Amino acid sequence: MTAQLIDGNALSKQLRAQVATDTAKLKAQGLTPGLAVVLVGDNPASQVYVRNKVKACEDAGLHSVLEKYDATMTEADLLARVAALNNDESIHGILVQLPLPAHIDGQKVIEAISPAKDVDGFHIASAGALMTGMPGFWPCTPYGCMKMLESIGYNLKGKHAVVIGRSNIVGKPMALMLLQQNATVTICHSGTPDLKAMTLQADVIVAAVGKRNVLTADMVKPGAVVLDVGMNRNDESKLCGDVDFEGVKEVASYITPVPGGVGPMTITMLLVNTLESAQRALSEKQHA
Repeated sequence: MTAQLIDGNALSKQLRAQVATDTAKLKAQGLTPGLAVVLVGDNPASQVYVRNKVKACEDAGLHSVLEKYDATMTEADLLARVAALNNDESIHGILVQLPLPAHIDGQKVIEAISPAKDVDGFHIASAGALMTGMPGFWPCTPYGCMKMLESIGYNLKGKHAVVIGRSNIVGKPMALMLLQQNATVTICHSGTPDLKAMTLQADVIVAAVGKRNVLTADMVKPGAVVLDVGMNRNDESKLCGDVDFEGVKEVASYITPVPGGVGPMTITMLLVNTLESAQRALSEKQHA
């Protein structure tokens, strides 16, 4: 059996088309969803991510503002910029690209963003909302993973999901989202003594540690669904994930490729969150 691919590029196109349609409806009511992206320093990978985010916004008809600053910018100046964007009614989402220069406390900057505009879903208030099942913004990468499972009509109720990785950006929120859909969830990490024993029990595996070949074919139960969140380079410098794709695709029922899997979904969910923020702002205005 060869696994079916869950094509992140194709799913992203569908979702972005829906965002464009809904954005046009908001514009007809006099509101253009706006995203501000703040880049401090000249990290080459960050520059690429930021460029892709701004382009995706423009393609979907959203208003986007890119603010670039030198790596010498002070923490106080950055916090002042965030405060100004919090008060800017034309901006519905604020994204400060990480990592920030060493002299700036990244967590402090994230906490300065208004939870109502935290479209990255990294604020403590967003994490708390996810934890308690309240409305808030879900972090984009795990949210994209949930959309991929939804796209294949996968019912998580009663299934065993194993998440490899416990970061605040993917692993922990991923586990909570799976839990909300009534999956039984196990989180594995560097302190897990026998990873293979865990993954062999899994109906769904999400690999998110940033380590090549952390999941191989002998660790996967036949018919499992495998989502690969990793972004690494192989010996030939080609992009690859955390999963041994060639081996695992012969055992799994569904698998996401790298590139072209979870990656495109991350930016797509950023657009979805920004649109939702604008819809909430309009609704509040109408009820005021």
